[in-house]
Amino acid sequence: MNDVPAVPISVVIADDDPDIRALISIAVRNAGLSLVAAACDGDEAWLSLLEHRPRLAVLDVAMPGMTGLEVCALVRADESLSGMRIVLLSAAADDQARLAGVATGADAYFTKPFSPRDLAARLSDFMSADGVGS
Repeated sequence: MNDVPAVPISVVIADDDPDIRALISIAVRNAGLSLVAAACDGDEAWLSLLEHRPRLAVLDVAMPGMTGLEVCALVRADESLSGMRIVLLSAAADDQARLAGVATGADAYFTKPFSPRDLAARLSDFMSADGVGS
């Protein structure tokens, strides 16, 4: 029997709205994931991703500095980050916005507004379905 505890999946989040960041943080923790950094703009998000190299990034699409789409494209262009899963969050729920997210290499696109409970369930389901268990 293996008594080694499972290591929680590390997560970096980024959103320019402090209230939304707090809600995402709650959702991440409720999903059983480990929040390692919370960035307030795209530039800080990129630096946090390089520093922490998390298994999951939850990025707002519209942020100061680089957008979530731009950060996603940088991650996908960096082979050393190839295993990172990316979830984009946006208030834009139309098909064109979703397609833009997919085109940059996002693994999932969730819309705002959201409840922390619903986002936690979606993140948990997403990571489980992706074969990335904790």
